[in-house]
Amino acid sequence: MAFQKSSHTFTKIHLKALHTNNFKILFTLSFTVFINMLSFAQDIPKNGITIDRSVKDSIVVSTDSLPLPMVSEKAQDSTFKDSIKPKKELLEHIVKYHAVDYTKFNQKEHKLYLYNEATIDYGDMNIAAGSITIDYTKNTVYAKGITDSIGGYTQKPVFTQGSNVVEPDSIVFNTKTKKALIYNSKTEQGDGTIIASITKKENDSVYFLKNAKYTTAEDLEDPEYYIRLLKAKIVPGKKIVTGAAGLYIYDIPTPVWLPFSFFPQSEKQTSGIIIPSFGEQNNRGYFLQNGGYYLAISDYVDLALLGDYYTNGSYGFRTESTYAKRYKFRGNLGFRYENLINSERGFPDYSKSTIYNIRWSHSQDGKSNPNSRFSASVNLGSSTYYRSSVNQINTGAFLNNTLSSSVSYSKTFPGELQPNISLTATHSQNTNTQQINMTLPTFQGSLGRIYPFASKAGTKKGIIQNINLQYSVRGENRINTTDSLFFKKEMFDDAKAGFQHTIPLTTNFKLFKYFSISASSNFNEVWTFKTIEKSYDAVTRETIVEDVNGFDAFRTYNFSTSLGTTVYGMFNFEKEGEDTKIKAIRHIIRPSISYNINPAFDKYYETAEVVNADGLTQAQLDAIYNDTNLEYNRFEQGVFGGPGKNFSSSMGISVSNNLEAKVRDKDSTATEPKKIMLLNNLNFSTSYNFAGDSLQWSPVRMSGGTQLFNNKMSVNFGATLDPYALDNNNTRINKFNIDNGGSLFRLTTANLTTSWSLSSNKGGKKEENEKAIEENLRSGGRADDMFGIGEDFANQQIDDIKDDEEEEEKPSEYYNYKIPWNLRIAYALNYSNSRRENQISSHSLMFSGDIKLSDKWSIGASSGYDLKNAGFTYTQLRFERDLMSWRMNFSWVPFSSRKSWNFFIGIKSNFLKDLKYEKRNQPDIQL
Repeated sequence: MAFQKSSHTFTKIHLKALHTNNFKILFTLSFTVFINMLSFAQDIPKNGITIDRSVKDSIVVSTDSLPLPMVSEKAQDSTFKDSIKPKKELLEHIVKYHAVDYTKFNQKEHKLYLYNEATIDYGDMNIAAGSITIDYTKNTVYAKGITDSIGGYTQKPVFTQGSNVVEPDSIVFNTKTKKALIYNSKTEQGDGTIIASITKKENDSVYFLKNAKYTTAEDLEDPEYYIRLLKAKIVPGKKIVTGAAGLYIYDIPTPVWLPFSFFPQSEKQTSGIIIPSFGEQNNRGYFLQNGGYYLAISDYVDLALLGDYYTNGSYGFRTESTYAKRYKFRGNLGFRYENLINSERGFPDYSKSTIYNIRWSHSQDGKSNPNSRFSASVNLGSSTYYRSSVNQINTGAFLNNTLSSSVSYSKTFPGELQPNISLTATHSQNTNTQQINMTLPTFQGSLGRIYPFASKAGTKKGIIQNINLQYSVRGENRINTTDSLFFKKEMFDDAKAGFQHTIPLTTNFKLFKYFSISASSNFNEVWTFKTIEKSYDAVTRETIVEDVNGFDAFRTYNFSTSLGTTVYGMFNFEKEGEDTKIKAIRHIIRPSISYNINPAFDKYYETAEVVNADGLTQAQLDAIYNDTNLEYNRFEQGVFGGPGKNFSSSMGISVSNNLEAKVRDKDSTATEPKKIMLLNNLNFSTSYNFAGDSLQWSPVRMSGGTQLFNNKMSVNFGATLDPYALDNNNTRINKFNIDNGGSLFRLTTANLTTSWSLSSNKGGKKEENEKAIEENLRSGGRADDMFGIGEDFANQQIDDIKDDEEEEEKPSEYYNYKIPWNLRIAYALNYSNSRRENQISSHSLMFSGDIKLSDKWSIGASSGYDLKNAGFTYTQLRFERDLMSWRMNFSWVPFSSRKSWNFFIGIKSNFLKDLKYEKRNQPDIQL
């Protein structure tokens, strides 16, 4: 509905009757003018003057070959385009209004009154309030709340323009200038809210405030903290510029004041300075840590540049980048370098070292390209990085002795044979021995299975039609080096390269309907580019090994077959007329027998030549040649090793078991019994070597596992049973243990591992530490918090993950009478008796748990106990307090060489995460 001024809406028109004589006079004049127009439309030529048609006009008009277009009279009309612009309407947009109680228009005052749940829509502006008054003479809208019967002020105005929402006590808005005065307003800006006593809206993009408060608290009536702004200018969606600003906690001023401040408010990520943390760290003096600059390069990639400086001369820098493209890929890349100095030059404990770490993680969306895939998981660097770094306490990586990396690319070519190729670079690093094994790169190629005798119908039956073959090739360039030679010239000197070609020929078929038989034969060919040659120096009595460069190859083959079946057994406990608790137990047995034969390829073996044999007798030479150390094959140090010398013919026997039960369901409405797992697996395996001259039976290996207590507890166990006896020197002899006065089998090793996860009914484990556990995994640690939660000070503040699920009863903020808790227990036991030592090699219990004492308080601990050595394992205690808009935590490692503690308090909001305080005592790291 459109409104205009009353002078336009209620115009009075007065009609005055015309006299009859005047009308006749006007009619006569109009008729006379019309006659004159007809009479003098053109001139009449004089008599006696003729027009000579043969005379041409002196003005010659050239005629174009193309006809001239007709010009309409309308186009030639000078009044077609009016030079006078139409008068602008009083209101540019349509005004829509509504009120519950009444809508009243005062013609004398030119005002429109709306009362009770009143709303006004004008362009992109919307005002909702208890009372709204529109003054058409001044082009203003005045909105305020209403007072109820008990004196309460309700239905406060809500002013919305575009994406900006303001909730004041009252507002005056000019529809023509778009300016407004807003009293006691509350408006959201970014992650926080601005509360101002007076706000002047200059235009759509500028606000001026006086005596304002900025806070991220949820309770705006009584915020637990705010930043007081004496004067401020707001450009919505862009920035907030203020004069003097100070921090208040529960209306109590703090000494933290700034003469001016700038708050970026862009809805997109923007570049900016990262404020460093300061403090004192043991014998390195005072420090500034994790200061730098954040670069929002684009919507797909960012970059953080961080640095540290210590007053004793130590320093470090880091680069962290995250990138992602929807439906394509995502990943992150980080490089960290630290130059660490302990103590001061001249002191006995002075030391200096440099450490670094490179991490890269890349994953590709499976839908982006189904025929090719690229992935990366890189974690390499100095072996002492996680033990020496002063900028993080990564317990998972510190207790792990291995760093590993893998970068791979694979591609499948569509077609009948489906060729597939892949390139992989791998890295494995032992942080204790500082040994590094790398493949740069590994190439793999393969063709799909080919069934040469299959029928055209597509079904394969019988031993002949199921015959299939496949081709695959694998090439490696393997490097073994140490931490000190990493990426140096010496690293590539002893590199080994080679290719292995494999063609397996397999088939399978049914025998007597219930037995499955499979047979396979493998042909292998290995190419190498470096072999060895050995010789024996009789004088020094040393074996000399020399490298021989050049192409060489060897070929091997073998044959294997297996026979297996599945046996089902059912034990029914149901009785007629009785509702037994256990209905039935099903036992599944899968026995299997296999046979494998490997020929002897002794033609590739030779004897080392004896040099410097002068003066040796024939007996001495025979003794040297009989030494097995002189026999070797030239491929034994190759990438894929050498062929086997001894003939092998062996049979393997294995039996796997599975037990399930059907029990009465506790739910009386259930129509079917409930299935539970008794044993996931119980496996036995052994083998017999027909070609061996002694100790032909291999030890029996037993393994099993099950789930208990509704899958909350997992149990895995294993043992090794040796049928042969030991002599007085604890060496295996070719005599069964039962024939030596012992039992049928001799228990040599055994192990038991269990893990149990417990929690209260409503206290299941929440993923508060999800990002910290993810950091453990990325650094090569465990996928749980059994060894504690790592702390990366370069990214201290971790966003809290809130549980949005509403509970039936909200617990007290100070005491939770239903205390949620969770506990995770891991138990490991290993027994060893291979040489009559009869001892427990390791025996440990680890646990980790959290207790939520109240809705705001939670404590946690990770520890363990070494039952063999009678001592606690790595222990960490955690305390956390939710301060509504703030977060406070304290972590403590009370003992061990990694004894340390860390205290942190800061605002949760990412916008103000630099407003924090942290204090820590890191472990004394000796380099």
